[in-house]
Amino acid sequence: MSGPEAVTIAERLVSLRGPLEHARARLADVLERADNESGNEGRIDEALVTWFAAPNSYTGEDLVEVAAHGSPVVLDVLLRGALTLGARLAEPGEFTQRAFLSGRMDLTQAEAVRDLIEAQTLTQARLAASQMGGALSRRVMPVKRALLELIALLEAGIDFAEDDLAVAPETEILRRIGEIEPPLTALAATFAHGRILHDGLTLAIVGRPNAGKSSVFNALVERDRAIVTAIPGTTRDTVTERIALGGIPLELVDTAGLREAADEAERQGIARSREALADAAIVLIVIDASQLGALSLLHEEDLQLMRAVEGRAALIALNKCDLLTEPAEAMDESLFGSFGLPMLATSTVTGEGIVELREAILKLATGGAAAEPGMLTSLRHHRSITQALDGLEDAASAVKGDIPHEMVLLDLYRALGALDSLTGQTTPDDVLNIIFSSFCIGK
Repeated sequence: MSGPEAVTIAERLVSLRGPLEHARARLADVLERADNESGNEGRIDEALVTWFAAPNSYTGEDLVEVAAHGSPVVLDVLLRGALTLGARLAEPGEFTQRAFLSGRMDLTQAEAVRDLIEAQTLTQARLAASQMGGALSRRVMPVKRALLELIALLEAGIDFAEDDLAVAPETEILRRIGEIEPPLTALAATFAHGRILHDGLTLAIVGRPNAGKSSVFNALVERDRAIVTAIPGTTRDTVTERIALGGIPLELVDTAGLREAADEAERQGIARSREALADAAIVLIVIDASQLGALSLLHEEDLQLMRAVEGRAALIALNKCDLLTEPAEAMDESLFGSFGLPMLATSTVTGEGIVELREAILKLATGGAAAEPGMLTSLRHHRSITQALDGLEDAASAVKGDIPHEMVLLDLYRALGALDSLTGQTTPDDVLNIIFSSFCIGK
């Protein structure tokens, strides 16, 4: 419970065994009637009650935590009792919103709370914890200070022009803008990797029937998730599974083999396979090495698939390589070289190439980039940085065009406003409502 009446309600909600003291847990009895009015109700649980006095709490207000044993019945008694005593249910994200409004954290830190709650991988949790600690704010603040100094310089030149105060020359203004832009450009460049870490990717496994797609899918998932048989066309529908690969949430999609459909069910499965192929961020084409024949010729359907993914993030798994009569490397250049797609020889029977396949997928997903503190993971953050860069670019163009400094200041203030919206100083209420409404209730 958070708010000025939190302590008063807590003292009536449970029977405390000692007075509340800041940041110290106190034992209490939970009575059958949690409004504590009757005084003779039996004890139904024992709880710990901790009071955090304002402003030294998560929300910056008086905050009381009641920790019972988790019985739904007991928790219902406590909840109903608190409501009877004048409390109300919190809105989604209201605790964190109050922390933001009280100045306990800026908006990037508040959003990181949500990201931590929703984290599905350890890397996501680390990144969110870094943002909660103010990593992004620390990257932005030096830039913001430099921008404020430039604005102050130009404002002083305008305000005291009648006193013959020297106005900054064009070279000095451009030099300062030139020092502000690179850190923001570097920060904007982190978004490509940061968004992947935050949102994850979809990888579609495609190929002809019986190429071993489901076996490769199971090997990547590390369990028998998809049915595998020697009968072509076993997979009639897409099968999905979410895994973490190098900290990136990756949704694997096993698809039906692409061929001329034998019946309506298979026809629908193939149609869904083509949709998955079109929607996927990464495509893994599985080719049956045992079907290449003595002449090592690719089937026309395999060729069509490789043409279809030209220019996209894709790679080839030459599967069943344990059945090859010649080294897979010898086939790489002759069969796949013209398409420019990475090829890895794999065998789900022996396990050969599976580790290398994972590494190749991860490299394709990240471009080889590593996570770094304060990287951009949100489209809103990226938009703020790009808007700030646009303002700085327009300001530089205005200076070069001998535009009056009053007009240059408009562009600089636009850049400053964009940085302010990143951390929340000038964020409109409707944007705040959208951000905090996406939180879970109770946080």
